[in-house]
Amino acid sequence: MSVQNNNQKAVIYGLISVFFWSTVATAFSISLKHLEPAQLLLIASITSFLFLLALVIIKKQANQLIHEAKKSYKSSLFFGAINPFIYYLILLAAYDLLPAQEAQAINYTWAIMLSLLAVPIMKQRLTQKDILAALFCYFGVLFIATHGHPFSLEFGNLTGVIMALLSTVIWALYWLFNTKDKRPSLIGLTLNFAFAIPMIFIYCWLTDNLTNWPLTGLLSAFYIGLFEMGITFVLWNQALKLTDKASRIANFIFLSPLLSIFWLSQFAGESIQSSTLVGLACILIGLTIQNLRRSKS
Repeated sequence: MSVQNNNQKAVIYGLISVFFWSTVATAFSISLKHLEPAQLLLIASITSFLFLLALVIIKKQANQLIHEAKKSYKSSLFFGAINPFIYYLILLAAYDLLPAQEAQAINYTWAIMLSLLAVPIMKQRLTQKDILAALFCYFGVLFIATHGHPFSLEFGNLTGVIMALLSTVIWALYWLFNTKDKRPSLIGLTLNFAFAIPMIFIYCWLTDNLTNWPLTGLLSAFYIGLFEMGITFVLWNQALKLTDKASRIANFIFLSPLLSIFWLSQFAGESIQSSTLVGLACILIGLTIQNLRRSKS
């Protein structure tokens, strides 16, 4: 297959991934009106695990999955505890406390947090452009969190903002630690969910979240399990493998928050605040600065 055909397929896979990721904030918002965060996480994780397991079987990697489960159970337990268990529990708590438009905008600063944490963990150097990107992003967070009054320091929901920012720390740490993970990507992701589901179930049991499962909430949770945690990751990885220039595909990510704002206004009943748009613009400028630096290097 020619490079041009591969690139065309990569673009299609990338755009499909971004489309589905852009709908997730809306699905979170709808589902959390009917389910507790832990309930949503349990159903979505089971759904994602079943999809990934089916994919492993279709690819005839079941024996490899069993072998890795025995060989790397400590890694699977560790990574599963971080993602999906801790990360999504914190992220969904943020979505439960904040308007989805605010939570999703703040969550997009995880790439900046990744750069900041890479300094002490990976011994990487922080450049002036990294600092400028961080200033833009976190001013955007402050603008959103204070509903357009950044110098008043009066937050709409400080706990929700802290949870959203904490989710970016957890997600960035997950990817930094993931650089040392020797498991094949599909096998590793499947095992993460396999080892996380019992932890999520125990947490639901301890917090009395194993009863009352409204159908609307369940349908949204199934959707999240497939398109936030399952199918979309596979399509995105395939896009990155097919393209001859990863930055071309990575730039599609900038479409996701803009589409997400539209879906939230149309299907989640959220009135989009001007402070969210201004703050999101600052965050996207920061991410663009960071992305330009990476492209040059």
